[in-house]
Amino acid sequence: MRMPDGRVEITVKIIDKIRDIPSKDWDACAGEDNPFVTHAFLSALEESGSVTNNTGWLPQHILVYGENNQIAACMPIYLKNHSYGEYIFDWGWADAYNKAGGNYYPKLQAAVPFTPATGPRMLVKDSSSDYYYQVLMRGIIQLAQKHNVSSLHVTFPPKDQWDKLGAAGFIKRTSKQFHWENRGYNSFDDFLSELTSRKRKAIKKERRQIKDQGIVLKRLSGKELTEDYWDTFYQYYSDTIDRKWGHSYLTRDFFSILGETMPDFVLLIIAKHKGKRVAGALNLIGSDTIFGRNWGCSEDFKFLHFEACYYQAIEFAIENKLHWVEAGAQGPHKIQRGYLPREVYSAHWIADPKFCEAVKQFIVHERKEVDYEISGLMEYSPYRKKAST
Repeated sequence: MRMPDGRVEITVKIIDKIRDIPSKDWDACAGEDNPFVTHAFLSALEESGSVTNNTGWLPQHILVYGENNQIAACMPIYLKNHSYGEYIFDWGWADAYNKAGGNYYPKLQAAVPFTPATGPRMLVKDSSSDYYYQVLMRGIIQLAQKHNVSSLHVTFPPKDQWDKLGAAGFIKRTSKQFHWENRGYNSFDDFLSELTSRKRKAIKKERRQIKDQGIVLKRLSGKELTEDYWDTFYQYYSDTIDRKWGHSYLTRDFFSILGETMPDFVLLIIAKHKGKRVAGALNLIGSDTIFGRNWGCSEDFKFLHFEACYYQAIEFAIENKLHWVEAGAQGPHKIQRGYLPREVYSAHWIADPKFCEAVKQFIVHERKEVDYEISGLMEYSPYRKKAST
């Protein structure tokens, strides 16, 4: 391919191991705003054995080489034979297509594995240049056709990239999560002051009971993240997955690599009771958002989950002037704790024209339901109504 003026040769390559891509070249495109698309995070997933062909995530990362044969754009993408670890659910689509005589799997997934957090999916060095976005979108469709897959899914992109994908013919889908917004607060009490009296008292009661139970919480980052803490946290993570009849996507090695390669992006909340560690919550820190990722405990204490996962993250965001807290998937119970429903996005390319049309019709109705749900949930907002002027 050539640039529109014909001067620069464009080369597109597919790489199946991110370690074969120089980290500085990848990160020059990924930027520093979102920790999940960094070379270090994606490499931790692969090098730890969490993301491999054996776990059903075969990396097919796209690289676009531009001027001086330098990487100008890239995209994390995986060939999959299941729909686990995605959080934008398409099990119904798979079932319908298989019943109609098709093969839904394999499929391609442009995503950060096991991570329901919004962030850039098309990583472009010069983000003001639309050309490389177009190259990436054409490239992933060509990759889908090369593999003869049923479909291609881009999950949790930011809205501007979602719109670009829609303009390129992808089906635009919405879902919802519950996020907390920092409205210029200087303290946790500032945040509480914006809530209704009943909700404010409820949160104060929950936090007071944590102290009354003798629970102490500590925030760890950087060099404080020793292997001893990771041993403890991994046990919590595994126990929580087992209780929910789930699957442990992340290996123990993942946490060690994470702590070694990007410790300053990690915030680990550890709870102690009578000097004994009893729970932990793992967060990653972006330029304007703290992302809650995993939680686990060895003993049940009333309200500890809310304190470790929600209130500690809010306090950290206020103290560090971060604008958002994304506390992961699901959870209408987050509303009364200040986390309001917010649209999240995905975009989908379907190879079979008839199936594509069926999915489009489904999404038309689904988007109306999502809008209705968000509107209805907002009626339960704990924030005081602003007086009209």
